[in-house]
Amino acid sequence: MIDARLQVALNGGGLDLPEEGRIAVFHPPIDADLRGIVPDRCDIIHDFKPSYDAWAGRGYDTLVTPAGPYVAAVVCLPRAKAEARHMIALACSVTEGVVVIDGQKTDGADSILKSMRGRVTVQGPVAKAHGKMFWISEPAADCFADWTQLPAQTDGGFWTAPGVFSADGVDLASALLVDALPEHLSGEVADLGAGWGFLAAHVLTRPDVTAVHLVEAGHMALECAKRNVTDERAHFHWEDATQWDPTGKVNCIVMNPPFHTGRAAEPQIGQAFVATAARLLTVQGDLWMVANRHLPYEAELKKRFAQVSEIGGDSRFKLFHATRPLRARRRP
Repeated sequence: MIDARLQVALNGGGLDLPEEGRIAVFHPPIDADLRGIVPDRCDIIHDFKPSYDAWAGRGYDTLVTPAGPYVAAVVCLPRAKAEARHMIALACSVTEGVVVIDGQKTDGADSILKSMRGRVTVQGPVAKAHGKMFWISEPAADCFADWTQLPAQTDGGFWTAPGVFSADGVDLASALLVDALPEHLSGEVADLGAGWGFLAAHVLTRPDVTAVHLVEAGHMALECAKRNVTDERAHFHWEDATQWDPTGKVNCIVMNPPFHTGRAAEPQIGQAFVATAARLLTVQGDLWMVANRHLPYEAELKKRFAQVSEIGGDSRFKLFHATRPLRARRRP
């Protein structure tokens, strides 16, 4: 993790940060230890709502996009290579001094280091805890301008961006769910974890739907959804779906919930989505859901809904329809 590498770099490892001026830290993990960077001088740049809220809760100034110029920046590498390059290009464009890159080897730190060495003088690296930290001290905005990645249209005509789920095209699981949705949907619908809007766009083909709420934690994904879903019945919410609290109940929920934040499967995320769906639906509301076949969601669905049916799928994915959410009984 960045914690150990940052301390080594700052304490005899050759990294010196300016004593005055603001420093940007791009996409740090929620629990990262940023000792050595004064919180009052630090902007956390994060577009994932749970992380954004967590850093704000720790007292940091938190932004979706950088507000430079900065005297220094730290980039915590994401898994997607194109997104990582874009973040480096963005950091260099808003920083007048040192730009630090940190990442795990499994997130492509070695590949990024090699690519950067072909363009600028790179200092370090500090290798520790299965990752590397390295930095450049010269202005480098022009050196990485071609790494900038903006939202673009896929062959299918949908707008996506690097780092957004299923950025290269339609997710197969979502396509299965679309084919399974009934022709008649009505009332208010919520798409939890809406991504760039594929499910919501199809729900809006039903004339009796009065509103679709796209609830998405990724800010860039939601910006893409706004380009893909232009129906006036669409409403966009940059929120952690499991924490979303609308003013009223909805009639239907569709969702292809995420099941990991790192590399390992985390079924508790999808289970939290199921619990949220039960909380948000009317007493006769319907949930339509797709999931990877190996994920254990059946028990949670039966715990939260009076009726649960597996309605199809294939060798990789399973489809569920659940209705009549169960309300927690009040204690006398």
